[in-house]
Amino acid sequence: MNDTLADEVTSINSIYDESTLAVVSESPLICTLKLPSLPSVSLRLEFPPSYPDAPPSVLGTQSVGEHIPKGVGKEVAEKVRRVLAETYRPGDACIFDLIEELGDLAEAAEAEAGAAAAAAQPPSSTSTSTSHDDHHHHQHQQDQHAETHSKANDTDLLPPNGDPPPWTLSEPITEKKSIFLARAAPVTSPAQAKQYLQHLIQTDKRVARATHNITAWRIQDASNPAVSYQDCDDDGETAAGGRVLHLMQLMDVWNVMVVVTRWYGGVQLGPDRFRIINSSARGALVAGGFAREEKGEKGEGLKKKGKK
Repeated sequence: MNDTLADEVTSINSIYDESTLAVVSESPLICTLKLPSLPSVSLRLEFPPSYPDAPPSVLGTQSVGEHIPKGVGKEVAEKVRRVLAETYRPGDACIFDLIEELGDLAEAAEAEAGAAAAAAQPPSSTSTSTSHDDHHHHQHQQDQHAETHSKANDTDLLPPNGDPPPWTLSEPITEKKSIFLARAAPVTSPAQAKQYLQHLIQTDKRVARATHNITAWRIQDASNPAVSYQDCDDDGETAAGGRVLHLMQLMDVWNVMVVVTRWYGGVQLGPDRFRIINSSARGALVAGGFAREEKGEKGEGLKKKGKK
């Protein structure tokens, strides 16, 4: 496996699930691709030795979930072939763009499968479910409700005595002149998270001048554990906030907010920027004690940083 594909596997699995792109054969070089929006269908992709100078080939499906109607897997494979032909550019890694372009197509296929399954149920049988988007919308409504009731006391949400919020910083990461720095702080309400962000931007001119300040938070209501709030903001870096929030969900951290700041250095990083954003966010969460310590690439534990 060449360096380009190895980097792409690392980046894709950091952005999405760790098994999204997996090598199953070295000769020929074959990977399985699990579409994030349709994980029930796994595809087989063959990469030529000259990739990315030559495109990968879609061999077909690796696996199809039991609830997926017959023929949907083949249809998805055909759609992937068409989208790959449209998105591939010689010399450029293409799997990230392929996944992003396939989002709506995969969701449509999953909806079709759901409709077929619903049609097969007896007429008297009914069921209700809440999609991730509906859940997020409900949480956002709760967020707005909480914010409305706490506006009058926003200043009370900051630490006393004029102290700044208790941020814990990650180690800065520099990549092709772009600089990434994450910070995390404990929060108890969406209004407090927004107040902390506002305070940070108003008091740190360097942060205020940054290209992006990507935020995400997960909060459980202390008075009612059944109520939770989750939200994120890309700040111009499309889909970055959602990926940071997804990372927090995977790490199962609560009552904390994360801000990942990026100063753009003039060189585009492609999908690798999402790996760095997530790495920075994870560093701040571990350093702040919000998650169990994880091992670094060389097996060294990540040390906790002092709060700044």
